[in-house]
Amino acid sequence: MAVASPAVRHGARAVIAVLAGLVLMTGNAAAGRAAPKPSVKQLKKELAALQKESDRLIEEYYNSRRAQQQADRTEKGARERLAAAQEVYDRESLQLRTLAVAQYVGGEPNQVVQFTGSQDPQGLLARMALGQHLVALQEARLRGYAKVRNERRKAEEEAAARAEELGTAVADLERRKEKAEKLIGKIRDRIDKLYTAPGVRRPDGTWVPQLPDGSENITPRMRLVKTLIKERFAVPYGIGCYRTIQDGGEHPLGRACDFMLSHGGAMPSAGEVQRGNEIADWAIKNSKRLGIMYIIYRQRIWHARTGTWRTMSNRGGTTANHYDHPHISVY
Repeated sequence: MAVASPAVRHGARAVIAVLAGLVLMTGNAAAGRAAPKPSVKQLKKELAALQKESDRLIEEYYNSRRAQQQADRTEKGARERLAAAQEVYDRESLQLRTLAVAQYVGGEPNQVVQFTGSQDPQGLLARMALGQHLVALQEARLRGYAKVRNERRKAEEEAAARAEELGTAVADLERRKEKAEKLIGKIRDRIDKLYTAPGVRRPDGTWVPQLPDGSENITPRMRLVKTLIKERFAVPYGIGCYRTIQDGGEHPLGRACDFMLSHGGAMPSAGEVQRGNEIADWAIKNSKRLGIMYIIYRQRIWHARTGTWRTMSNRGGTTANHYDHPHISVY
């Protein structure tokens, strides 16, 4: 049996190593295919379905609130009708008591005396008929009060039952809505993590600056940040990025955008202020991955170097002090 030379043995070992590597790579590839990472398209499809479910829950929530308010209005109307009927009841009851006292004190003759001729029969019958008519009229009004009272009691019971039922439904919808919103937030975070800032990152964590391009005159890095914020937070009052004014900032370099929360320098609403807070928090959370250099919002500045907020000097206006928009600059 021939013995292989050292060179042949070395070559054989190399081939075996290569084959083993190929087998390992194939196994890893198969494992990767078994559990692939979801694509942006898949995650956005899942996000749209969750958003639709969240919108449906919110609609059900407000429908239940409106039904509860309608039940409250019905009970209030019944309570007001009862108050009016109570006045009638009190007045008619007083008249009945007054009539009874008058008859007792006046010694209204009994029927035997009435027909013995001691008094004028026609006058007596007329007074009896009038008295009976008054009593019947007052009794009818009292029966009307009883009907209104019963209706009010029924409305009150129905309103209470409806309020309890709706209260349970609203609480359940609120829990489901919060759960859906949390899931939406998680999916949006997963989508964000699929994106990384284009360009070269230095060892110290900073990024090599980019040149602006395209019709917007902003850098690819700034464009990515702008797109992600627009998709996630809507920003209904517009986004301003490139401008020619040389103010020492990044706007003329295409490396900054303002995400507006109001028009014409007006102070934004509480909801828009919260939107600005959420944009700023998001930018801080994703700053390292997306190459965000600093954020200015509500007369404060956050810089990637320090990782903290610092109060800025007063520049004399709502917009100048960034109360109506967060400003984001990238490297």
